[in-house]
Amino acid sequence: MKGFIDFIRKGNLVQLAVAFVMGLAFAAVVTSFVNDLVSPLLGLFGGVDFSSKTACLKNCDVGQTPVLLSWGAFLTAVITFLLTAIVIYFVIVKPYEKLEERLSKNKDEDVAPTEIDLLTEIRDSLQNGDTPRAGADVSKPN
Repeated sequence: MKGFIDFIRKGNLVQLAVAFVMGLAFAAVVTSFVNDLVSPLLGLFGGVDFSSKTACLKNCDVGQTPVLLSWGAFLTAVITFLLTAIVIYFVIVKPYEKLEERLSKNKDEDVAPTEIDLLTEIRDSLQNGDTPRAGADVSKPN
């Protein structure tokens, strides 16, 4: 049981759960956008609301249960998917990539020298007869 509790407490799992819930909420917003705004606007050009379009495959006569192919609902789902992908790419992915690029540039500039770098610099300075740079403490080995 302790292993399960440790698994649940992991930060990545909580972040994943939050991302999943936020993704569902975001998908609901995009679905509403497509169904309530985009589909009616597209319907203006053809006078058609795609979400209710079907094709009867079997038992199309009155009194029988028809077998319907809901191609309009599928088209609406494809539009929803594409719009979701576009929004995620331009609102989340591209800004995140730019932020990461900016942070990595700053990180490269602000990187402190490693212990090996400092020891190499001290060795080279001692070999050349120079004094080590300020802040390099050669009296305390680690």
